Formats: sequence, structure tokens, C-alpha cells
Amino acid sequence: MLRHLYIKNFALIDELDIEFRSGFSVITGETGAGKSIILGAIGLLLGQRADAKTIKQGADRCVIEAHFDLSRYDMADFFTENDIDFDASDTIIRRELTAQGKSRAFINDTPVPLTMLKELGDQLVDVHSQHQNLLLGKQDFQLNVVDILADDNAELAAYQQTYTELQTATSQLSTLQDDIERSRQNADFLQFQYDELSAARLVDGEQEELEQRSDLMTHAEDIKTALYEATTLLSGDEHGVVSALKSAQSSLQAVVKVYPEVGELAERLSSCYIELKDIDSDLSSHLEDIDFDPAELESINARLDKLYELQKKYHVDSVAELLEQLSTIHDQLQQIENSDEALAELQQRVDNLRQKASEQAAVLTAKRQKAAQAIERQMQERLVPLGMPRVRFEVKVEQGELSRNGQDRVAFLFSANTSSPLQPVSQVASGGEIARVMLALKAMISGAVKLPTIIFDEIDTGVSGKIAEQMAQIMSEMGSYERQVISITHLPQIAALGTTHYKVFKEETDEGTTSRMTLLSTNERVAEIAQMLSGSDVSEAAIQNAKNLLKL
Repeated sequence: MLRHLYIKNFALIDELDIEFRSGFSVITGETGAGKSIILGAIGLLLGQRADAKTIKQGADRCVIEAHFDLSRYDMADFFTENDIDFDASDTIIRRELTAQGKSRAFINDTPVPLTMLKELGDQLVDVHSQHQNLLLGKQDFQLNVVDILADDNAELAAYQQTYTELQTATSQLSTLQDDIERSRQNADFLQFQYDELSAARLVDGEQEELEQRSDLMTHAEDIKTALYEATTLLSGDEHGVVSALKSAQSSLQAVVKVYPEVGELAERLSSCYIELKDIDSDLSSHLEDIDFDPAELESINARLDKLYELQKKYHVDSVAELLEQLSTIHDQLQQIENSDEALAELQQRVDNLRQKASEQAAVLTAKRQKAAQAIERQMQERLVPLGMPRVRFEVKVEQGELSRNGQDRVAFLFSANTSSPLQPVSQVASGGEIARVMLALKAMISGAVKLPTIIFDEIDTGVSGKIAEQMAQIMSEMGSYERQVISITHLPQIAALGTTHYKVFKEETDEGTTSRMTLLSTNERVAEIAQMLSGSDVSEAAIQNAKNLLKL
């Protein structure tokens, strides 16, 4: 429940610091005193969008902060999931606005995005203002009311999971059908490409080997000439280096015994002789290997031309990429060949999911129809004491196509008397009747959903007297079940039934007009309710009437 509210520099409020209590509280005040301003500040705490114009004139920043006691509500999971410290007895939410248009939000002093503040706010406070009565004309609101009272969260979540899978599978089926159709139209061309690339008998690395062989044969004469000249210089008959080196080594070897100093040089010459002789032998082998064959060169170049032609045609740069193209085309042809099987398999999945969704939707329908009967009975019981003795209220549940929320369309039908036919409530109910219908619905919903705080903003519009007293009684009962109910009202009958009474008023100061809010004592309540009964000139009779309403 809301324990404490602090507002600084917001609209006409320079500073407001007030405590709230459990049970049923009322807020009164003249029109324009600032009640809507306080609601606006609470709305910002609940995640509504901010406007820098709401900052009090002359101030550079406004702050709105609220403390909640959540010890009776199981809400720890929200804080754990969002990594926020949790104190059940004192949960603090704060909103700060600057004159430059910047906005910051905090939960227990942790900066949070506005979406998270709104998510928490939806679980803390339900503000029912007059414009919410328009929700009665919306099917999603009516369906949500039925779902809340049907307690079908688990069934709805299971259905929505299946429905999401069905939507995904249906989309995949459509995509596959389109792909197969395009592939079949292109099948002959794909087969031609596959045959062409297969006939080329491509081998990865072949191009590089052929290019190297082509270069070798193209320059065969130059290579043979270089090899021949090298072997001639090394082992020629007249001036061969190998023969000369052998002679030099033999000369030194002959004097080693008498001149040992040349022994090492003789060994080094011997090593050089052996190495050069090996080189000469290898050169001779290469010389024999070089064989220019014009027919082979022509064949190699023809093969390379074919590879280059295929690469240009398929917009690639290597044989490896051509092989990838061949594999891709093969897969596409296989997909076309196996398309009927794949299509049938996916169609079966769609059919199975649709059947499952239909069965789960039927479970939802059964629970909703049962809840609809309970709603009709309870609404009859709640609306009769609210001045509608001949009221009829029907929750019509009709089946349609599968959608995100099942296959049901819900409509609230209403008639205030027996002579008028049942019609959609938003079309035939008066403003006062709609207010009473919404209060009855809220009372039912509040019993199913444990909201810490419910605020009614002038829900008593269009009613008075005993009916207003009955509405106050309902709100009072709502506030007695571990819940805090706050009603902003202009009716003394409702104000008198509040266990706590606050007054909003304007005050003139040196800085201008300021809105204030204060908790009224018993005597102040008598005076306030007497003024609500008789106007500015409070009579003794009005005071006595106020005491009677307060049961003093």
C-alpha cells in the first residue's frame, strides 16, 4: 500500500509531504483545488510520459517520490529478476524532471528505464479515472475482465505459446511453398548448370598445377639453354669446374704428409668437389626432364581456357568456388526432389499445432463461459443495491477464429429495465450507470487481483443520495481486504464513510497560488462534510447532518 507521498515543484505544488493509511480513504476539495495535480504526479510515478511544462514556474527541477509497504504481497521476484534491492516494508519509487526536459526514474535508488517503472507501477496502483469508463466499449478490456475472474492465466499462457508456434510454423510453410515454387520454375536451368559443372570434372588445386605446367612448357627452350650452359661450365671437357677442382684437391693431397698445414684445405676442396658433382648430376637430370611437347601445351591451355570460361560465367575466381557452386546447385536440386516430403512434413506440423491450439482454446472457452455466468450473477447482486432494481447484465461469449487470446469474442450486454432489450453496455448505459457498472466490476476484479492500492477519481459522477452511500460501502469493503482504496469525491455520503479523510485546497502565498493537502481531524471532517452539504454558508442543520453521516 501507499504509505507516503512527497511532491516538490510540480504544477501548483511547491512541496507536499503526506502520509497515507490502509483501508478506505477519501480526498475532497473544491474544483480546481489541485486534486487532478496530485493524480498527475502519481501518474508520473507509475510510468506516464513527462512534460517539462508541469514543473512549477521558476523551478529548475521537480521530484515525486512514494514509499510503499509490500509486506503483504508476494512481489520479491520482480526485484530479483531486475537486480534491484528489495525491502518489502519500504519500497521507494522516484521520478525526477528537469526544466530542460530530462527525466530520470528510480526504484529503491536504482536508476531504471521508464518501461520498468511502468511495469512495477501496474502492480502497485490502479488509478480509475472517468476516462477509464470508455474501456467498457472495448472488447479486449471485457475479455481481460473475464480472464481475470476465470483465473485462466496458466491456460492462456499455454495457449499463447502454442499459438506463437502455430504462427511461426504457418509462416515457415508459406515461405517454403514460395521457395519451392520459385525453385521448380528454375529447375531446368539449375539442372543445366549442374550438368555443365559436373561434366567439367573439376578438381580443387588443378588450375594452379596447370598454370605452373603451362609456364614451364612455354619457357622450355630458355630453361634447357640455361641448364646446358650450367652443366657445360661445371663438367665441360676443356674447362670444367668439377675437373679442375678435383685436380686442385689432388695436388694438395699429394703434399699433405710433408706440409700438414694444407690438410684442412684439401678436405674442404674435397667437400666442394662432391657438392658440385652432385649439383652437376641434378642439373643433368633436369635437363633430361625438360621436354617441350606442343600438343601437351595446347591441351593444357585448352583446359585452362575452359576453367577461366566457367569462372567468368559463374562470377567466381577459383575452381574451389566453382565446386561450391556445384554443391549449392546440388542441394537446390535435392530440395526440389524432396520438396513434397518436406512440404507434407511442415503441413502436418501446422495441422497438429492448429489442432492443439483449438483444444487449448476450447479449454479457455469453457473457463470463460463458467466465469461469465459468475460475473452475471455477481453483477446482478452488486448493481441492484446501486439503484438498478430491474437491471439485466449478460456476458456474451461467442466463438470466432483463433487469435492471440483464443477463439472467443466477449461482449457485455446491459439493460437498466425489463422493457429494454439487452445491448452493448457502452451504447445504452448513462454516465451514472456506467460509473456504477465499472465500480461493480472493479470490486470483483480487486477480489481476484491483489493490487496494493486502488484510486477512484470521481467514480461517483452522475449519482447521489443512497446510491452514493452504497457505492461508498462497496469501496469501504474493498479497502478491508488487505487493500488500500482511495476515492476522490465531491459527495458527502462517500466522504463520510472514509476511515481517513484528506482535503486538497489552494493557498495564496508571496510566491503565488499553491495547492496544499492535509489530513483532517474529526472536527475538521465535520466542517468539510457540512460545507459539501450546504455550500459556503454552513448551517447548524448541515453540521448536524454531517455528524449523522459520520455517525458521531
